[in-house]
Amino acid sequence: MLDVADTCCGFSMDDFTWISDSPQETYNFGKFLGESLQPGDLVALFGELGAGKTCLTQGIARGLGVPEEYRVISPTFTIINEYPGRLTLYHLDMYRLSGVRDLDEIGYDDCFNDRGVVVMEWAEKIKEVLPEGALFIFLTYINENRRKIVLSHNRKEINRLFIEQS
Repeated sequence: MLDVADTCCGFSMDDFTWISDSPQETYNFGKFLGESLQPGDLVALFGELGAGKTCLTQGIARGLGVPEEYRVISPTFTIINEYPGRLTLYHLDMYRLSGVRDLDEIGYDDCFNDRGVVVMEWAEKIKEVLPEGALFIFLTYINENRRKIVLSHNRKEINRLFIEQS
């Protein structure tokens, strides 16, 4: 099986690697991450179908304070879902886009503001326009329950998001 984290987009994958042993662990990891995110942050998710992108996003949503009554689902057909919380979550799914040329039509730029966080599934579809400072998360399917999760970003941000939380 091709390991997305080792091959995708030319990013160095030596920042942070974690193995999740269950969907609940992936969710909990997302929740921890969501608690640390700041206004304007972009989390770009890469991985094959079933790798856990939506599960991770559900955890991020709860970490951002999105109330439980909001069912966080992949916006495959709506392209963008917006959820209220401590920070607004803009959940984007690029799967159905043909590429960068479709971004103006979906209101992509409107999601980037000082009130919210953007979490983008299938970010590889528009990787050439992802901004500097985005947090790249690569999810790789290992087996029915296990996933390899790799974060790639500059060391300063990895420290802000994880090490300082300990």
